[in-house]
Amino acid sequence: MAELIRGKVGRTTGHLMSMLMTLKGLPLAYNKDMQEDKEGLFDAVHTIKGSLRIFEGMIQTMTINKERLNQTVKEDFSNATELADYLVTKNIPFRTAHEIVGKIVLECIQQGHYLLDVPLSTYQQHHSSIDADIYDYLQPENCLKRRQSYGSTGQSSVKQQLDVAKQLLSQ
Repeated sequence: MAELIRGKVGRTTGHLMSMLMTLKGLPLAYNKDMQEDKEGLFDAVHTIKGSLRIFEGMIQTMTINKERLNQTVKEDFSNATELADYLVTKNIPFRTAHEIVGKIVLECIQQGHYLLDVPLSTYQQHHSSIDADIYDYLQPENCLKRRQSYGSTGQSSVKQQLDVAKQLLSQ
């Protein structure tokens, strides 16, 4: 179901673009051109309401496989920025850190493994300031803990965003 809803985003966004194109050339007051917005608007509202009803059922009945989530979060390169940030804490300019991380990620892709699997000796071949604490630094839960800005993926920010969403949905 989620895939079907994702597919509807294109149509709904298309309606938005159509409306914006209609509005862009209008003078300040109402014009008959505005009659063209109704079809797309009504279809978009109908689509969004239907999608929200489907999502409600999906969310109420879904089960989260925490073991699978913990496994898959370590099977990507979402912590590559963290590696660059780690290097910056070692007084390496970000541009240089970015270049080093790019080389390490490329090696990982070529060898079929991820950043948490890289031996310390390999890290140190790329830069001598990388220590054994890199593995703790790259753990997904620690990556999230370091992200504390408003709207970030940090736990407190996500909790705040969820609280706001729950409040809006309860109205």
